[in-house]
Amino acid sequence: MRTLRRWLPLILLVPFIATLWLPFYNRAQPAIAGFPFFYVWLFAWVVLTALLTWAVHRGWRT
Repeated sequence: MRTLRRWLPLILLVPFIATLWLPFYNRAQPAIAGFPFFYVWLFAWVVLTALLTWAVHRGWRT
């Protein structure tokens, strides 16, 4: 369990890498609910990053 706690913050690298990989999501199509994919992708990662931060915090505390 102690080794898991040490590696848990590395989960936060996933959103960092996902938003830096610009050629993957730098496009206007497909439009989702009228918004270009670029904005939908970034907004989704804002929400996912908040959830991942919460999960890492919970795992780090216990």
